[in-house]
Amino acid sequence: MQKTVVAGVLSVIMAVAAGNVAAQVAGSTTIGVSPDEVKTLARGWSAKKQILGKPVYNDQDERVGEVEDLIVAPDKSLSYAILGVGGFLGLGTYHVAVPVSQFTSGDGKIVLPGATKDTLKAMPPFIYSQ
Repeated sequence: MQKTVVAGVLSVIMAVAAGNVAAQVAGSTTIGVSPDEVKTLARGWSAKKQILGKPVYNDQDERVGEVEDLIVAPDKSLSYAILGVGGFLGLGTYHVAVPVSQFTSGDGKIVLPGATKDTLKAMPPFIYSQ
């Protein structure tokens, strides 16, 4: 059974956001997470260890890019992955935004079915707002 990258990363984000929300009382707020929240987080994914900086392959097992960033929308949903395509050691890399719903994972790889380096480079470039 394939897990989507969306489901894995979303589970981490939702685990953090799903904690009990209660009114804060001055001097009584605990910083961090509760033991129950730690158990939930332990079952999630680490974006840093399992997604960011990882190669992206197409369904022909060709490397087409690398996940460089994840965009979380204001409603706390994971919306886009920013891929770096081409370049060498970060120089000349072309960045594109791809909806996370288009990714799958299988055999420990992040897969973007139907993608090629050329199709990704034909997309409009992603530029961070200032």
